[in-house]
Amino acid sequence: MTDAAARGAHRARYRRILSFAGREFLKIWWFELVLPRLGMSRVAERTRGPRMQTFARRFHMLAVELGGLMIKVGQFMSSRLDVLPPEITKELEGLQDEVPAVPTPAIRALAEAELGIPLERAYAWFDDTPVAAASLGQVHRARLSALDAADTGLEDVVVKVQRPGIDEIVAVDLAALRRVARWLTRVRLVADRVDAPALVEEFAETSREEIDYLHEAASAERFRENFADDPRVGMPEIVWERSTRRVLTLSDVTAIKINDTDALRAAGIDPAQVAAVFAEVMFDQVFTHSFVHADPHPGNIFVTPTSPPSPTPSTTPTADTTDATPGGFRLTFIDFGMMAEIPASLRDGLRTLLIAVTGRDSRGLVAAAQEIGVLLPSADTRELERALTALFARFGGMGFAELSKVDPREFRDFAEEFGDMVRSLPLQLPENMLLLIRAVSLTSGMCSGLDPAFNVWDAAEPYAGRLLRDESGNIVQAFASQAMDTMNTTWRLPKRIDDIITRVDDGTVSFDTSRLERRLDRLEGIARRIASGVLFAAMLIGGALLVPAVPPLGITLICVSAFPLLHSLFAGVGRRGPR
Repeated sequence: MTDAAARGAHRARYRRILSFAGREFLKIWWFELVLPRLGMSRVAERTRGPRMQTFARRFHMLAVELGGLMIKVGQFMSSRLDVLPPEITKELEGLQDEVPAVPTPAIRALAEAELGIPLERAYAWFDDTPVAAASLGQVHRARLSALDAADTGLEDVVVKVQRPGIDEIVAVDLAALRRVARWLTRVRLVADRVDAPALVEEFAETSREEIDYLHEAASAERFRENFADDPRVGMPEIVWERSTRRVLTLSDVTAIKINDTDALRAAGIDPAQVAAVFAEVMFDQVFTHSFVHADPHPGNIFVTPTSPPSPTPSTTPTADTTDATPGGFRLTFIDFGMMAEIPASLRDGLRTLLIAVTGRDSRGLVAAAQEIGVLLPSADTRELERALTALFARFGGMGFAELSKVDPREFRDFAEEFGDMVRSLPLQLPENMLLLIRAVSLTSGMCSGLDPAFNVWDAAEPYAGRLLRDESGNIVQAFASQAMDTMNTTWRLPKRIDDIITRVDDGTVSFDTSRLERRLDRLEGIARRIASGVLFAAMLIGGALLVPAVPPLGITLICVSAFPLLHSLFAGVGRRGPR
């Protein structure tokens, strides 16, 4: 492909992503925001299921056709079995394995250019049929040469090769995502809670690291060190002599995919136990090692059957050969291109959050949310604490399977009682949380798929108990620090009160609200005109959308939209208030 043709293809890709996002945003805005305000919420509710299924089907086709980062987005949505409706997750679950493979000649050419020698010299054997095709690269089985095998102690390996031109594709996708993020900054409901451009930049940094296989190899080595003495976890060994930025060679550790429940049962492994161990291992990554595998989808985790543990091992085994859990299996992680680093401050806040949730402590949960930065410190939390207390009392301790059996009217009543309060809270998504949220989402969906009766409380409570015992050693120190702070504040308090009283006596403290009242009057008028403008746009666009299906209603909405337009344009003309 010539440079001009490549630039044209990239521009077309950019436009397709933006066009898809724009259409879907418009539909969501119309059906979920505008129609309920016009008293037509039943229309939105009645069409929600088919609309979600249509959206998922269209995104599925777009992601398979475009590949690149669009596959990553689809994989994330397909894993949210606990949150997203089945209309979406069912349609997108095929994206885990549906990425089309790159023709072998192109893969061979890229690998030889990176390694600097023909593949026949680099490997004793290289399988032209790929084992797996991912969004950014694909994997082939191979066998090391006799010399390399003697040096590394390995023979059978897998070779991960980047997709040709993936750097340019990732750049185009990120440019489109940055544009969508700028759109979201104009939506106050989103902008008040999420810094969308910052999240995209975080995702961009992660994507650049993911297409650097040397960075992935270093992350794999660090992960290996973290779990070197843990028999529950395994990972591949890196063949550094045959690895570059675009080619990664590692030991072949393929086994049973973690979501293949039939194969697990055939091997005598209980999927429910796999879910429990998987949750424990992910908790360890967050709270013990502060280094988390952020892409734990089914293609990146194998369940390796093992023999029962030997009571008197003769040698000290490595992470790859250690006998594993009493259930006779080991979780083998691969693909370390997407890892989440947990700062100490965030880890401490997450510990507090976990202990509060498992203890059904509403006040502690609010404090932890403020410490993490999800809830701003300025929030009035009294009503939130009351809502959480009611939530824990009614639904606390239930797993996803139990929650699915609760009468929907109970959820509706709870939402009606506390919905407005929750929506008014100054919530936000802090930076450096994107990858962690992805890891938690994938873990939650995976465990629910392995064990429909999986209860996150059962997995969290023992871990929270250990964290609580670990924290107990610092209680005395914390109390002493708090006592010193209180003493300092008490010592300065009389002097500060005396200063305030002196200023009041001298008449230097005053309050002037006249300018504020005038500004509020002007803002009120502007707000009314903006509301009219929004209503005009809603009625005009809604009418245009309804004309093909219901012509009388659509034409009526278009005509009536003239009234809010006139108010928006001419309200307040000729009347200027004081400044």
